[in-house]
Amino acid sequence: MTAAIRSILTPTAIIRLVLGWGAFAVLLFAGPLLTPPVAGPLLVTALIAIVGVILLLAFGVVHEAEHLARRLGDPYGSLVLTLSIVLIEVVLIAAVLLGPGEHATIARDSVMAVSMIILGGVIGLCLLVAGLRHGSLAHNRTGVSTYLSLIIVLAAIAFALPALIGTNGSYEEWQEIPIIVLTIGIYAFFLYRQMGAQAADFHEVDPRLPQIPAEVGAESASTTVATTQKQGIVEIISAHRTEIIVRLALLIATVTPIVLLSHDMASLLDDGLGRLGAPVALSGVVIALIVFLPETITSIKAAWQGEIQRVSNLCHGAQVSTVGLTIPTVLLIGLLTDQPIVLAESPANLLLFAVTLLLSVTSFAAKRVTAVHGAAHLVVFAIFGLTLFS
Repeated sequence: MTAAIRSILTPTAIIRLVLGWGAFAVLLFAGPLLTPPVAGPLLVTALIAIVGVILLLAFGVVHEAEHLARRLGDPYGSLVLTLSIVLIEVVLIAAVLLGPGEHATIARDSVMAVSMIILGGVIGLCLLVAGLRHGSLAHNRTGVSTYLSLIIVLAAIAFALPALIGTNGSYEEWQEIPIIVLTIGIYAFFLYRQMGAQAADFHEVDPRLPQIPAEVGAESASTTVATTQKQGIVEIISAHRTEIIVRLALLIATVTPIVLLSHDMASLLDDGLGRLGAPVALSGVVIALIVFLPETITSIKAAWQGEIQRVSNLCHGAQVSTVGLTIPTVLLIGLLTDQPIVLAESPANLLLFAVTLLLSVTSFAAKRVTAVHGAAHLVVFAIFGLTLFS
């Protein structure tokens, strides 16, 4: 084992892995004891222990993500963290669909919860934190506009169109194949452009940041960054192959138990919230919050440092990936297993999501975002929380 690998696989990182996977193993073996209804003290103890382990793992994920982001630069560094979490979440949703029972609405409920959390809660909190600490901040409007264009199109395909051209909130079988092809096609084309010709559209442009020359304006800063980078992504990967592979493997190994533990604790959370009289939908929101905890922490740290474009890369990128990967996956599973996939949302959720998208467009259409923009996003997210109890 080389010194470089030892510097990555530190005792702290190994302890995190042991605790994370050990907690998952304990939940597997303790299945009968934790089958609802669970005794009150045991239920509370199990939930506290699981959340504690997840928090510990989340900080480990953030640590590795920040190292990768510094080494690879954006948008590649943010993309690694985003795809790691989203891919595991998509696999777990697919596993539920392939399992026993009826789960026709799981994809819709999961993606909607994640969408409101990202576009309302996380974006709002980041803009509020960044605005209060740094004042108004410039972002790369071309990159953010690219994200929002994809989000609007994919959201319409996922949540609105099935109610208009489908049956009972589901696409007809003959409609699903073109929807799958179009969704995968636009998402793949987006990734191809983001990692290639349009990579500079996702770089920081605020002149106050250390890597941006002060005399360069927001409109031309992305071009300046692109031309001043002496190493392309291929050269960086080639020069630091071992470090990148080990850190990427460690990040995935640390993220996976977070998602597994989150879904394993779903039944416990449903049991506890049911005893408190809380709505069932609240459990899905709490699980989504926990699953995206590492990305949330990373986004808030970027906002604290004034890196508002990285906040967009993490949050808007996660939203595009969540919808772009989840919808075609569940539709394909529905075709292969001959089960209905309900995607159409309720009028209340559609209205709130439309308001969130409109607010996102107006917020990031400005040359600079402010704390007031963040407060507006948080208000919409709070209203979404109220609808859960309605």
